[in-house]
Amino acid sequence: DGREWAITVQSDVTDGIQGPTVSSQIDKDVKKLRERLPAGYKIDIAGAAADSGKAQQSINANVPLVIFIIFTLLMLQLHSFSRALLVFLTGPLGVAGAAMALLILQRPFGFVAMLGVIALFGMIIRNSVILIDQIEHDIAQGMPAWDAIVESAVRRFRPIILTAAAAVLAMIPLSRSVFWGPMAVAIMGGLIIATGLTLLFLPALYAAWFRIKRV
Repeated sequence: DGREWAITVQSDVTDGIQGPTVSSQIDKDVKKLRERLPAGYKIDIAGAAADSGKAQQSINANVPLVIFIIFTLLMLQLHSFSRALLVFLTGPLGVAGAAMALLILQRPFGFVAMLGVIALFGMIIRNSVILIDQIEHDIAQGMPAWDAIVESAVRRFRPIILTAAAAVLAMIPLSRSVFWGPMAVAIMGGLIIATGLTLLFLPALYAAWFRIKRV
């Protein structure tokens, strides 16, 4: 009669574990079962795991456009392709911290954690723009380039550290959530590592990029 019959299997997961994590763990066994099914039968995964996969595909499809828009805005702000590229290269600095925090706290690197990494990317770029803008301002005021790099890092140390600390503290209550916890942990770990690296790595990269030496 053209109708399809279905058997739905549902379960609750243990506290602290997400549905997509369980789905990925049993996927190998389900795949073996699919291979033994007769013609006309199929097994589909639905629920949170399927929704997470669809959302992740949507984000991946828009990544090139988002990167183009971010880079264009950096070009408009910094009036230089090389400086915009320099700032853009600091964005991935937080990935190491995010991955480390997720591993230490045993949180899954899934769709929600990816949202945290995307937000983290924007926070790091913001701090980098602030630092580069200060260096350019000091050089325009007649300060030697080497001194401008050092003084800008020292002068912007407190604002960058305080804004990062405020963001990390704001994520602490959210980090206990089963669903949003991975996002909060990714932001916290990434910001802690990336903030220090930005204040050290970016000035050094700026000096090397533009071949600035101490006089």
